[in-house]
Amino acid sequence: MRGSLFDLAGKVAIVTGGSRGIGRAICERLAEHGAKVVVSSRKADACQEVVDAIAARGGTAMAVACNIGRKGELQALVDAAVAAWGQVDILVCNAAVNPYFGPSQDIPDEAYDRIMNSNVRSNLWLCQMVLPGMAERGGGSVIIVSSIGGFRGSPRLGIYGVSKAADMQLARALAVEWGPRGVRVNSIAPGLVRTDFARALWEDPVNLRKRTRDTPLLRIGEPDEIAGAAVFLASPASGFMTGQSMVIDGGVLAGPPLVEGE
Repeated sequence: MRGSLFDLAGKVAIVTGGSRGIGRAICERLAEHGAKVVVSSRKADACQEVVDAIAARGGTAMAVACNIGRKGELQALVDAAVAAWGQVDILVCNAAVNPYFGPSQDIPDEAYDRIMNSNVRSNLWLCQMVLPGMAERGGGSVIIVSSIGGFRGSPRLGIYGVSKAADMQLARALAVEWGPRGVRVNSIAPGLVRTDFARALWEDPVNLRKRTRDTPLLRIGEPDEIAGAAVFLASPASGFMTGQSMVIDGGVLAGPPLVEGE
């Protein structure tokens, strides 16, 4: 009898930015499907809260605090996962920053460096740390959480979008490099999702009205709707998929709907 396409039993996953929003939803859903999950973010107590929630539902998880901008802490994160459970089968690069909201012309060098280092370089570092082990075991899945901002320009989030476009290209490059050894690398490009990270965008009633009006589904997304895609990409269900960017945006990139009365 064949197993479930979405069975993650025996797999070990690391999720950065795992203490809230999309990252927390991914942690909880991966655990629900059988994976042992390393929940990581900068704050240990916030990670432990997610671990406790997973344990309460019968899952297995551990908390490891980590600042993604520090290479040594990323290595310690990977080492902790291997020490506890022997391997890393699934890597979800979800953590990101955006310290600047405004035109690219005026972005300070420090803000640019922080965006690119945290959103792109840290993902490369983590991949460099886990991909060889995945390849030795003959397989693994890396999921980089990008954004539809990587597909289009923005008058206020331009450099953030540049970093997210780079993430999608990083996934394509690594997919080509590591595919022959059984490792898959994909990205997810969410639209506007109801998270603390994007709170400034959806709490503003004027912006929310515009965003939902321009979205065919006429609403913004929820973290769990991104988590489902992560489970798919981590599981055997996506075994022939690599180097792809999965857009989950309510139809925004497809085009605005015809709204009655307008």
